[in-house]
Amino acid sequence: MMSKTFIEELQWRGMVHDFMPGLEDHLKESMRSAYVGFDPTADSLHIGNLVSIMMLRHFQIAGHRPIALVGGATGMIGDPSGKSKERNLLDEATLRHNQEAIKNQLAKFLDFDLSLDNSAELVNNYDWMKDFSFLAFIRDVGKHITVNYMMAKESVKKRVSAEESDGMSFTEFTYQLVQGYDFLHLYRNDEVSLQMGGSDQWGNITTGTELIRRVASGKGFALTCPLVTKADGTKFGKSEGGNIWLDPNRTSPYKFYQYWLNTSDEDAAHFIKIFTFLDKKEIDSLISEHTEAPHLRILQQRLAKEVTILVHSEADYENAVAASAILFGKSTAEDLKQLSEKVFLEVFDGVPSAEVSRARFDEGLDMIAALAAETGFFASNGEARRELKQQSISVNKSKVGEDYRLSSEDLIASKYVLLQKGKKNYYLLKVV
Repeated sequence: MMSKTFIEELQWRGMVHDFMPGLEDHLKESMRSAYVGFDPTADSLHIGNLVSIMMLRHFQIAGHRPIALVGGATGMIGDPSGKSKERNLLDEATLRHNQEAIKNQLAKFLDFDLSLDNSAELVNNYDWMKDFSFLAFIRDVGKHITVNYMMAKESVKKRVSAEESDGMSFTEFTYQLVQGYDFLHLYRNDEVSLQMGGSDQWGNITTGTELIRRVASGKGFALTCPLVTKADGTKFGKSEGGNIWLDPNRTSPYKFYQYWLNTSDEDAAHFIKIFTFLDKKEIDSLISEHTEAPHLRILQQRLAKEVTILVHSEADYENAVAASAILFGKSTAEDLKQLSEKVFLEVFDGVPSAEVSRARFDEGLDMIAALAAETGFFASNGEARRELKQQSISVNKSKVGEDYRLSSEDLIASKYVLLQKGKKNYYLLKVV
């Protein structure tokens, strides 16, 4: 019943776009091996890769063997699917560095323990493509696939159409052959009978199944998942700063958590099925709770919690919650001082800021100067004085009066003071 569990699991989660007939029976017969390809053009995967990773994880949970393929060779070519431009090509040292970093990220999801029958494996297609001569490739692989067959693929059609001014290089045209050969190689050497990927990869995957049929007289299968989109039409996995990465150095756990927390109700109900391992009963219950009290954002909070712990850790999740509470909750100066400088600046990104020299600060800075004269946060000294008299000004979350003077005791990360008017207006003073 392994296979039934696997495909049904993906289906109720909305993670199946298409699969070849006979796959369910094929998976029922015994433990099978499947692979997904990952682009190694960066030393981190991003949340656009998460669907593929989750598919591999579900595959392993169902008792099968997952293989992650790093496209070292194909990373040197570029995939035309869904792109209008060719990508930058990488050298081998960069590829190897990226491969190692990707493996470390995948290890949070997949079990690479070699004592398991269905231990996960990481392979790099550069290892079997690097010694392949051009002549050998076109003789042994190219002759089995017609140009008519390749031209019929959607990804190719779009790029060679009359509307596309840039056209498509021969290098990119060969991409589906190289990817197809990967499937054939893994079929022959690792008994891999299934390739999974996004719905835009169907053409490339089926080229692989065609090669397996023609060259090895075997049977390969394809399974694709829908490309994740957001209900409002904006691109999933992007923020103002670009990709949401899995590497904490590229996207901090705080920003990562915030991305999921800020999803719409519709998206949260969709994403919680794809990006968590919560079961159907629990998800249905959460959706029902959320529907009754949407303002509590129960779905978003649970989604953000699950994915942040999955990709980072429980401690990172708790820190992200604490950092988020600073903006909206009742936090103290101590809470602020516990944040790292990086997270502190992320929490208050976009807040009006001004610099004051250390010498001027050390003289002792009164509140009028801190709010108006030295910073221009307020239009005039009179306005600053008025707000101070009304007790609406806080320093690091503590209310202060007109006679308060800033000192080194007030500094966060040795150089910042957080000023606040009322509940929502923040100002950042930086001592340089």
